Amino acid sequence: MTELITPAVARRSLPDAPFLVAARGGAPSRVPVWFMRQAGRSLPEYRALRAGTAMLAACFDPGMVTEITLQPVRRHDVDAAILFSDIVVPLVAAGVDLDIVPGTGPVVATPIRDPRQVAELPALAAEQVDPVAEAVRLLTAELGGTPLIGFAGAPFTLASYLVEGGPSRNHERTKALMYGDPATWHALLDRLADTALTFLRAQVAAGVDAVQLFDSWAGALSLKDYREFVLPHSTKVLGGLADAGVPRIHFGVGTGPLLPAMRKAGADVVGVDWRTPLDQAAAAVPGSALQGNLDPAVLFAGDEVIQREVARIVAEGRAGGGHVFNLGHGVLPDTDPDVITRTVAHVHAHTPTR
Repeated sequence: MTELITPAVARRSLPDAPFLVAARGGAPSRVPVWFMRQAGRSLPEYRALRAGTAMLAACFDPGMVTEITLQPVRRHDVDAAILFSDIVVPLVAAGVDLDIVPGTGPVVATPIRDPRQVAELPALAAEQVDPVAEAVRLLTAELGGTPLIGFAGAPFTLASYLVEGGPSRNHERTKALMYGDPATWHALLDRLADTALTFLRAQVAAGVDAVQLFDSWAGALSLKDYREFVLPHSTKVLGGLADAGVPRIHFGVGTGPLLPAMRKAGADVVGVDWRTPLDQAAAAVPGSALQGNLDPAVLFAGDEVIQREVARIVAEGRAGGGHVFNLGHGVLPDTDPDVITRTVAHVHAHTPTR
């Protein structure tokens, strides 16, 4: 079982930070906004800095992680920074042979599909992600009053990459293992829950102000299957952070029917993609803070449409127990950075949720 990591730094006190106030169900001074993938290919300064550096190499370079994480904060005036990293970083740090292939995504050299391979899956030790922890310490020294969000991939999504060997449209091998060999499936997800929890606790110990658990592919499951095959393991991760003193966000794509179960896993904030209106999400998870949920494609539709959609989402978000404005998924690579900056300003022009 993963041991609790004693914080290595004094927790920053940011009582008035709008993002943290909203995430805890309070009344922020302005509608807080940040964007998934706000640090990345949409920014020319990111492309310039990353030129010639592989994705994983960048993720283990504390100086580069720091600069990339800060770039959208400087440019867009967002209310939170999210650590530049990738969900496979803890797997790589632990010794899993995989790479992030440009244009494809994570590719695993030897997919994991039997009990022996699960038993041999290396565990993660906190010191193996020391470069990430160092980046967190550098960032908290630079960010002033802007909170920093750490993150990890949820056990199901990590398992999907490991079982499939890379990205998958239908997750057929993943579901075959899940249905056909439940004992091996649960053993795999239990080990991955330990990995995710160790990674998040290392980030908390280094000073992040909130965490997000990404279950990007959970929307491929029915509610019944989610409850049986995924919920116990996501609960192990989020429940293992109950004493961390930071808000816990849980997000997946296409997870409208799963929102109550995702909150039950231990989320303080439920992330909602663009398919489910926030007022409907609020009815599904009453009292929960919500995060979301502008369709990333709207950022290509012109300022009039963006303003209209921002107003709608802010209004719908008032039904929640706190609202953090975000996209319903990540910033698309070809998005105009100036449009992102203007969208942040449009959000900030609205009256806060509560």
